[in-house]
Amino acid sequence: MQQEDRIGGDESDLESSLTSASLRDAHRSRAQFSGMVRQRAYIFDGDGKYYNKEWDLKEGTGKEFCWYHVELPKGNQKLSQSAQHLIDVLCPPLKLQDILSLVSNGPFCGHVDGALVFRVNSPGPASSSFTFKIAARITEHSVITVSLGRVPRLGFSPMGQSLLSEVPSVDSPSYYRGEQKERSGIVIEEHVLEFLLTMNHSEEADNPVPSSVSNLVVHIIDTHVDQLQDVVTKLEIELDAVELEMDRGGFAMKKQMLDDRRFPKLHLNLQRLLQVIAHGEQVFPRVKEKCSTKPWFHAEDINSLEELIGRLRRLKENVGFIANRVTAIQAGLDSWRTEQINRKLYYLSFLSIIFLPLSIITGVFGMNVGGVPWTGQNKPELADGFRNVMYICLIMLVVVLSCFGFPALYSRIASWWRMRAMNRSWSLRRSFQKRPTIVQERRGYLRL
Repeated sequence: MQQEDRIGGDESDLESSLTSASLRDAHRSRAQFSGMVRQRAYIFDGDGKYYNKEWDLKEGTGKEFCWYHVELPKGNQKLSQSAQHLIDVLCPPLKLQDILSLVSNGPFCGHVDGALVFRVNSPGPASSSFTFKIAARITEHSVITVSLGRVPRLGFSPMGQSLLSEVPSVDSPSYYRGEQKERSGIVIEEHVLEFLLTMNHSEEADNPVPSSVSNLVVHIIDTHVDQLQDVVTKLEIELDAVELEMDRGGFAMKKQMLDDRRFPKLHLNLQRLLQVIAHGEQVFPRVKEKCSTKPWFHAEDINSLEELIGRLRRLKENVGFIANRVTAIQAGLDSWRTEQINRKLYYLSFLSIIFLPLSIITGVFGMNVGGVPWTGQNKPELADGFRNVMYICLIMLVVVLSCFGFPALYSRIASWWRMRAMNRSWSLRRSFQKRPTIVQERRGYLRL
């Protein structure tokens, strides 16, 4: 009995130790996942002010509403790992169906567990610059969003910290009439200016604070469209620079572009971008349709969604133009490569023309004709044997050339014969038309 009690106690201790170990592992993995994602939480009072809040996933009350944003890391990770990240930071109170509706690939818009959920997630690799993911779960007093990487201008910053509101100054002093003159203001370096030129929007500090959930939804979709526009603008600038380099560059630069497959890769990235824009064209009109039935979604925000949908369609046309430019540049490079190959073949054929007579002479006079008939050196009657061999070679050459040239010669003779027959028939017809008609009346008959 004591041994059985001891065994039972050991089993209970083992179960408790396994349970505690599993809990420690779950806690360790939860802590590990929570450190890989970025979280931001805001609460809005509905009067144009916002405050940072703790991550409790609670909804607002009255005029207040909350916004919780999760930023997934861009890296070589699987879709299941992204789902584990969201489970770690959003469960509870969200359920598994909410997580799957936010993290899955492809376009989606519908109601899940009483909340409006939409996503525009491209299925490309997470580490690519042309893979975009934006998803949102919307209720009357809270919004939960998920994005892949940082979305420019998505968050909010205190006023007065915007770089665009400062007086800029160049990073080197200017010279005016030979005298050095220092400029006051914020120093802007060249790479910062290049980055700002690719932006089609303001900074986070210049974002208007939303006063309702509908304003926040419009702001989220607006930033997504701005991000796509930034990528398109960057592609246009890069393509202009490449065209300028091709005009100035030479053989080595063009060969390097062909070896690197630069433009086929760029065309593939453009197709991925077009896929993201097409997903937005499918989802955002449905979001507008479903939000128009909500009493808390304002009418002016419906009009703003319509404008964003129009921007997305114009952006799709612009990407199509860029894809046509890339195709034209690739076609130009292919024609240049064909021209280079043809030029090398021309040089090779020119060299072959130069050495062809030499090869014929060395081949003819270097033949060993000791065993060929009519080439006996000691018989006077066969003194012309070498000449006879040359005659035989010439006859064989004529036969071979006639075999190759007979089809062309036959087609020329046939066409000449047809033209001759047509000219003869035409001349006969003209002579018959010019013959006068003689009408003579004899004994009641008309003679022609």
